[in-house]
Amino acid sequence: MRDAFQGELDHLRNGLVEMTQLVGFAMARATTALLEADLALAESVISHDKTIDQRRDELEEKACDLLVRQQPVVATDLRTVITSLQMTADIERMGDLALHVAKVARMRYPSSAVPPEMVALLMEMGHLAQRIVTKAGSVVASRDVSAALALEASDDQMDRLHAQMFRALMSPDWPHGIQTAVDLSQLARFYERYADHAVSVARRVVFLVTGEWPNTPETEGPDAFTAGPTD
Repeated sequence: MRDAFQGELDHLRNGLVEMTQLVGFAMARATTALLEADLALAESVISHDKTIDQRRDELEEKACDLLVRQQPVVATDLRTVITSLQMTADIERMGDLALHVAKVARMRYPSSAVPPEMVALLMEMGHLAQRIVTKAGSVVASRDVSAALALEASDDQMDRLHAQMFRALMSPDWPHGIQTAVDLSQLARFYERYADHAVSVARRVVFLVTGEWPNTPETEGPDAFTAGPTD
């Protein structure tokens, strides 16, 4: 009985790792569609978002079923099921953010939403998003607390890129007009929130393993993380 239950918990974990791979693939393709003004690729990202939603629904149903059937009383088991539910929401939202990037690419086609001098910065944000989601998936698979805590450093790097984008947009020498500035500010926000959700996943892994919420200089305790990011 115990072995069967553990197998179902492992199934949940494997499903979460698979979801990180799906949203990582989505963001990689969305970034390419954005930078290359590739309409077909953008449409592909948009149409495949339903696959991520379906995987979330399956995992949520599985987690709820475990709560009803198994009624886990061991603290670690209960945390595994509850945090799995929370992580599916975080990861699905990452897929939504990749979807938003693809929609900007589609909206501005056949033009590019990204001026030539901003391509390198957006490319860097896209590459960093890929590294972050890969690390998040590894943390979910391994439940490595040290690696989960270290993910914060990558998020800090994304925050710096986000700030760099806004400095460029606020420059009095900005030559590309308001609409392009709005597009770029939204895009920067999508990548920044994508990284935030990955960090939320990593923090939930810390709670799953240790039973304690990691603290940050800004916020402390479970209330800071239970609700998760707003975007």
